[in-house]
Amino acid sequence: MSDDRIDLNPNEPLDEQPDDGLGDEFEDSALEDDDGGVYDEQRLAIGIDLGGTNIQAGVVNEQGEVLGRAKIRTEADKGFEKVLDRVAAAAREACEDAGVKMSMIHTAGIGVPGPIDPEKGIVVEAVNLRWNNAPVVLGLSDRIGVPVYADNDVNIAVYGEWRAGIGRNRPNLLGVWVGTGVGGGLIINSQLHRGAHNSAGEMGHMIIHPGAHLGSRSVEHNCSRTAIVHELVKLIKANRHSMLPSLVDGKMHKIKSKVLALAYEQGDDLVCTVINDSADLLGMAIANIVTLLSLDMVILGGGLVEAIGKPYVDIVRDAVRREAFPESLRKIRVEASVLEDDAGIVGAGLMALEEHWK
Repeated sequence: MSDDRIDLNPNEPLDEQPDDGLGDEFEDSALEDDDGGVYDEQRLAIGIDLGGTNIQAGVVNEQGEVLGRAKIRTEADKGFEKVLDRVAAAAREACEDAGVKMSMIHTAGIGVPGPIDPEKGIVVEAVNLRWNNAPVVLGLSDRIGVPVYADNDVNIAVYGEWRAGIGRNRPNLLGVWVGTGVGGGLIINSQLHRGAHNSAGEMGHMIIHPGAHLGSRSVEHNCSRTAIVHELVKLIKANRHSMLPSLVDGKMHKIKSKVLALAYEQGDDLVCTVINDSADLLGMAIANIVTLLSLDMVILGGGLVEAIGKPYVDIVRDAVRREAFPESLRKIRVEASVLEDDAGIVGAGLMALEEHWK
């Protein structure tokens, strides 16, 4: 952990914000409804997906439709207060895109990459953002003038798929998002399951190679895009042939999901082998959870899943069905997210609406 991360005490008031034009006069800046009240009868929320690189925001209705959207850079290096200013700016842009005033927005939800205490409204830790004990709910609510609800970003995305995506009407499901890391979320008995310490679903930290050295034992250390790239770079340095260096001009740190997908589609033997082995291992880990909880469905999402697509999902599905017990679970549905990049926006908006109108 670096020593320059920000530690914010949720019990202390936020400092007064500088006037940089991002977070002020939020309500006055939103636009009138061009259709003369078409949204007046709807319950609307702002759904926000906060990542280490980008902020995505959308105006979401009760059906999970995104009526307007915005995407801007996070600029996490500028610190907590500035990031929240930018979140507010993204929310304002989404309202403008939807043609609604802030007075038409009832609530907002935000997904953050890290463990959350939903009751206190604080981000316990977000490594990519360098936040500790960050009062995101209070800070954002002060800026946009509506109640705000926060949760872990993968929980939010899985909730979105359950409410408005491919997981509809499935009371017990697991969502697994594969990208830079591996995250998970659980719906149990038609409720988002957070567990006793708000950490349920963190399957990336499950141990699958107990005899391996530290840093190689978990699902995330073997199945994330980061792990796949690390393994490929190691093999290429050991003189294994691959087209990857030519695709990134030898700059191996530029290997992202889309580059892996291109090499995979072109039949690069090394890339195909490493990705397929990783997908099979992920499927076996998922099968353990399916067996333990007797689930209805598994949903796969995240940048790597979206980039590789059907071949990746097929391998994971085959492994789950091969390893799950009893026999009846071997027909479990394992599907890709249909909301894809919108899952976080939709989930955040719908969760906020549900919490607000409890």
